[in-house]
Amino acid sequence: MQSWLLLGLAIVLEVAGTVCMKLSEGLTRVLPIIGIVVFYLLSFAALSIVIKRIDISIAYAVWAGLGIVLITAIGIVAFKEPVTWVRIACIGLIIVGVMGLNLSGARH
Repeated sequence: MQSWLLLGLAIVLEVAGTVCMKLSEGLTRVLPIIGIVVFYLLSFAALSIVIKRIDISIAYAVWAGLGIVLITAIGIVAFKEPVTWVRIACIGLIIVGVMGLNLSGARH
């Protein structure tokens, strides 16, 4: 259970780093650039610890997939990106894919 909580933290840190990328305005603002470096380093450190206990195929799929889902939601809410049925359907497919990998019988 602790590994899954750490994976959740890694996802949140990665999402924070990606939001900082958007806020950096093409790497022209110093504070968001620092955020990118710090959040990504911490995210990769946490993910590195997680893959000692959770299969890398599962951990990375969850990390990347849920990161995409969260970033899409943040893009829609905070940055006023468009919501389309195709976008919603694709997010659903990502969630189904992550769930499928998780239920595939790999060791946890």
